[in-house]
Amino acid sequence: MTASLLRTAADLRARARAGRRAVVMTMGALHEGHATLIRTARRIAGPEGEVVVTVFVNPLQFGAGEDLDRYPRTLDADVELAGKSGADAVFAPSVDEVYPGGEPQVRISAGPMGERLEGAARPGHFDGMLTVVAKLLHFTRPDVALYGQKDAQQLALIRRMVRDLNFGVEIVGVPTVREEDGLALSSRNRYLSPAERRTALALSQALFAGRDRHAAQEALRARAREVPATRARAEALSAIGESRAAADAHAVATTAGGPAAVRAAARLVLDEAARLDPPLRLDYLALVDPSDFTEIGDDFTGEAVLAVAARVGSTRLIDNLPLTFGTFGDAS
Repeated sequence: MTASLLRTAADLRARARAGRRAVVMTMGALHEGHATLIRTARRIAGPEGEVVVTVFVNPLQFGAGEDLDRYPRTLDADVELAGKSGADAVFAPSVDEVYPGGEPQVRISAGPMGERLEGAARPGHFDGMLTVVAKLLHFTRPDVALYGQKDAQQLALIRRMVRDLNFGVEIVGVPTVREEDGLALSSRNRYLSPAERRTALALSQALFAGRDRHAAQEALRARAREVPATRARAEALSAIGESRAAADAHAVATTAGGPAAVRAAARLVLDEAARLDPPLRLDYLALVDPSDFTEIGDDFTGEAVLAVAARVGSTRLIDNLPLTFGTFGDAS
């Protein structure tokens, strides 16, 4: 399948529409993570619908000293990959097309949630991101727009904007795509030297350590629920040698678990990576409520996000995993 390359909003408006339009927004340098988004969009749009991929490196979301100038731009390869993955069109406007009067004076504010984690590390980033997403939604007028869960805070803010400002578009999050060794796919991975890439693996390894600690803890909590409630049942279990196991499970489940244990397990991996050559320089490790990206407490129940951001050499990387607390089962 060959994707048409469109450069202007007028070209996009001139396309005949039939069925549902699904949009995947990117900054280019497409990889298998983007291909997964496009293939998912193709399934959602169906054979009668249309998939549009946007490619635009948005200057508003890059701060001073960030990598706007060196961000990879590979449009020809992007159009080829998009088409092979199921896209009908690639919309790749110029900066003048998106911001014809220069940087816009009126922008969308990300609010308090946009000032946490990534927002604190990159002031103004989310205002710039939401402003361009809003403009691209107006340009493309999709029925559904798809975004990767690797950028969990971005996804949460887009969902909030669409809901709060009545955009009338369905937002779909697509799970993070990882390389075989666990590293989350990112256009910035190409900046890493072999040694830096080995250090960068600590991001996903820390998340996996937190997830595994959580899964073990939840399993122990489930086991603790089986502790007998009556003396007769306790004596019966004791007769077959299970009382000690039940007591151990109860003790561990009630004294050493929850969010604090998840954070500690992940932190241990990151602390070790800080001593590598080259070292990992941690920006943040957070376990947050995805509704507002505030840190969760030890009594929290429900969905959460374990998120990490760090620098290796001159490259800044982010990653996250979803977890669920209070279900007495495995992490999601």
